[in-house]
Amino acid sequence: MECHPKASVSFRDQESLKMSWTTSCLKMVFRYSLEEPTGKMEGAGPEAPATAGVQGCGVKQLPKSYDQEYGYLQKDLLLTNSLLARHNDSKDVEKCLLEKKVHIPNFECMILKKIKPTIIASSGEKCDGQESDDSFLPGLTDDAALDVLAWSNRSYYPNLACLNKKFKSLIESGDLYKLRRGLGVVEHWVYLACILMPWEAFDPVRERWMRLPRMPCDECFTYADKESLAVGTELLVFGRELSGFAIWMYSLLTRDWSRCHLMNWPRCLFGSSSLGEVAIVAGGSDKNGHILKAAELYNSELGTWQALADMNVPRKLCSGFFMDGKFYVIGGMSSHTNRLTCGEEYDMEMGTWRRIQNMYPVSGVGREPAMCSPPLVAVVNNQLYSADQATNEVKKYDKINNSWTVVKRLPVRADSSNGWGLAFKACGNSLLVIGGHRGPEGEVIVLHSWEPKHGNQDWRILSVRERAGAFVYNCAVLTHVPMSLFTSCISLMSIINKNNKG
Repeated sequence: MECHPKASVSFRDQESLKMSWTTSCLKMVFRYSLEEPTGKMEGAGPEAPATAGVQGCGVKQLPKSYDQEYGYLQKDLLLTNSLLARHNDSKDVEKCLLEKKVHIPNFECMILKKIKPTIIASSGEKCDGQESDDSFLPGLTDDAALDVLAWSNRSYYPNLACLNKKFKSLIESGDLYKLRRGLGVVEHWVYLACILMPWEAFDPVRERWMRLPRMPCDECFTYADKESLAVGTELLVFGRELSGFAIWMYSLLTRDWSRCHLMNWPRCLFGSSSLGEVAIVAGGSDKNGHILKAAELYNSELGTWQALADMNVPRKLCSGFFMDGKFYVIGGMSSHTNRLTCGEEYDMEMGTWRRIQNMYPVSGVGREPAMCSPPLVAVVNNQLYSADQATNEVKKYDKINNSWTVVKRLPVRADSSNGWGLAFKACGNSLLVIGGHRGPEGEVIVLHSWEPKHGNQDWRILSVRERAGAFVYNCAVLTHVPMSLFTSCISLMSIINKNNKG
């Protein structure tokens, strides 16, 4: 690999100007990120790029996944170009750039990030890379840069944060995620923990795995049963420590674990679900084994728990979900032997519960009730589906007739472990089935996807995670839901005004 000298580029054509400069900025971002070992999965691994010296110049060998990364980047640049073209301040951007000559190191050379890009203004004054700390992206106004960054895939953010402290601060404050919601940007990431690995995240769009930092909990929490819930920009993991119930929270903003405030009635084996920045937990069992009918609402932006009205029936080992703007709980047990077939609907505006008889009929009669997992349910486009633990079938709920119909076979068996070790989740317009498989080469976790609107299609394998065991302990899908138009405009203006003042 040769080290090419810097080339001076003069920009004249308006459209090529925007594209070339944006491309250069983002290429520099990814060039900088190569100082730390990277691979298909973030974290320690055998795919760290090698370092070599060529004519006194330190050079990084590109990781195997780089071609794929750059392919995704090229696609994003098309979006970036259109965003800049329609931005209100695009004329200011063009004027700013036309007055400069930009010296960019050749991308293929991949010089170590110690060699910083140089911008030479028309006055002849040189500015080193530190100058970029005054803006989110070099040469772009903050408004234009925010528009570009908000539409970028958030898996790029750790790399983009290497640009300057200002962008890192924007991420950690949560303002960028608020801006994304205001613009209607929706992304779905899958978080799961399996028997032989810590928590990992999976990006279905880029089909990329990322390992989370290890949770700083005690051994009791590590080996005890746990439950998980994704809400806002947080992943909550519920379990027991030596001192009692505990909740650990992983933040997308700081990319680290911390303790979360306990519920007013700490519990386990509850039903839960989230809608945007709030979540509801209902039922469960307290530390003494008493079955609860209490419910609570969690506000992820405030980090607080608020008590709600009690359900009509106490239940544990139940499941919760949001549908048509209301929260539901179905299934579970009201005692150690009695399985429930009724469901309950919580109206968030009225603050009341309504009991729905025979909403979840019990299948697999003869099985030990306490051995069965909570109902495996998921909601796609306000339509409820379930994965039957006894028949290995996907069923669809009829809201009008309060009945279920079979729509498809599951791609894996759910009856082998009474529904345990299997995840059944909604991810955008698709249903996800995540389960283990034992083959001649060992145990793997397989992610299957199916869009209900394409009823005749088979399950599609999204990813196969090797050396991950064959049992899914916990799984949650983190979804960013757009805010209303009114709230979006207020949020967008407040973020821009805040940045301008800064």
